[in-house]
Amino acid sequence: MARKLNNDRALRIAAAAKQEFAKRGFAGARVERIARAAGVNKQLLFYYFQSKRGLFQAAVRRATAELEAALGSSAQLSGRPLDRLRQLLTTLYEFLELHPDLVALLAHAERPDGTPLAPPIRRIVVLLAEGQGLGMVRDDIDPHVAAAQALILMLGYLRLEPVIASSAPPLAADEPALRERWRRAAVDLVVNGVRAG
Repeated sequence: MARKLNNDRALRIAAAAKQEFAKRGFAGARVERIARAAGVNKQLLFYYFQSKRGLFQAAVRRATAELEAALGSSAQLSGRPLDRLRQLLTTLYEFLELHPDLVALLAHAERPDGTPLAPPIRRIVVLLAEGQGLGMVRDDIDPHVAAAQALILMLGYLRLEPVIASSAPPLAADEPALRERWRRAAVDLVVNGVRAG
């Protein structure tokens, strides 16, 4: 269990850890690099986080908190469930697009319980279940599976975008427009895929 992060050094360590794990994953990250980036010695790092695993979990918790904060601002979503789903997915995609380190860290998160992705999954599930209750979302859709698929679609594209752009050179020159087209198409695919009748 990490000690309470209530001082500048602990927060610097957590921020450096987030960057290191996002860049190199758990296996490739080095505690020495994290300590150096944070401007502390390894002993202090272990004082706050006990282990590399504790440090990784703190980095994932920090990323999850950032994601929850971004989604918290989506509380003002309005309209019917599918309209709010469209707004939520757009907000989520745009936030992840602006935070590639978060996308990378979430891709490296090895938690079998899906904790880092729980906030957006919960919000999507609620909207899908509400839509099912109103007959707007297909009854044969499992809201949890559909929510996970929506996130995989977004995270997968953002994580693999350099590979996709480099495999089709004309697309690379059009990258901002490509990303925008992808976002619209991904949101449409999810919303239209769950729509009843």
